[in-house]
Amino acid sequence: MTYRVDPHVKVLTDRVVERAKRAGLDAIVYAPHFTRLPETRERAAAYSDDDLLVIPAREVFTGTWRNRKHVLALGLEEPVPDFIPLETAMAEFERQGATVLVPHPEFANVSLSEADLRRYADVIDAIEIFNPRHFPWDNRRARDLADSLSLPPFTSSYAHLPRSVGVAHTALEAAIETEADLLEAFDDGVARRVIYDDGPYRWSTTASELGHLVYENTWEKVDRLFLSGTEPTHPQHIAYDGRFDDAAVY
Repeated sequence: MTYRVDPHVKVLTDRVVERAKRAGLDAIVYAPHFTRLPETRERAAAYSDDDLLVIPAREVFTGTWRNRKHVLALGLEEPVPDFIPLETAMAEFERQGATVLVPHPEFANVSLSEADLRRYADVIDAIEIFNPRHFPWDNRRARDLADSLSLPPFTSSYAHLPRSVGVAHTALEAAIETEADLLEAFDDGVARRVIYDDGPYRWSTTASELGHLVYENTWEKVDRLFLSGTEPTHPQHIAYDGRFDDAAVY
């Protein structure tokens, strides 16, 4: 059997679900920025149905603003904040037995480096080898890293915009019915294919998503840092009960 999953989506609306189903997906992984895990779980459950499984996850922003390293964690039992050192986050993922996926490796200043990948190869379950926001040379570099480190591949739409859902997905050769089944498939490195649209629509998606990236790093960042108060996923937020106070990098 083939199970089609988009392992990294940032938006979740009726339109997103409709596009995912139209693309023939069986599941999407919902991991919005700066949103605490309980809220993500609740929203994912509200949009799941018999035709599309929506799985909650966290893309944790480790490190400082100048040297961010994003890691995607599925199957977390306890919340993990942003803005903590990479080693702290990885230790917490390992403690919780989370499924760890590496999005956009070595992209800009927001990704795990080759040295990071080598250091945490035993914790990492898969590495993204195609991202619609990337240019061809970025994706080639990611594929080379996955091959050289013998890490299983995956691809995702990395959709920040509803129209992007479905342009890329991972087809796992496994019988999957539940979230636990999907996590086990990634953990066990089951056979899979990375499937993506590389035609004109893909490049339209790339342009739209890169435009959104500019917005994320201009007005949205100003709003988050200076106008909206403490981020909900800041390690010193009251929601984390002081567990990560000493680990905060800013």
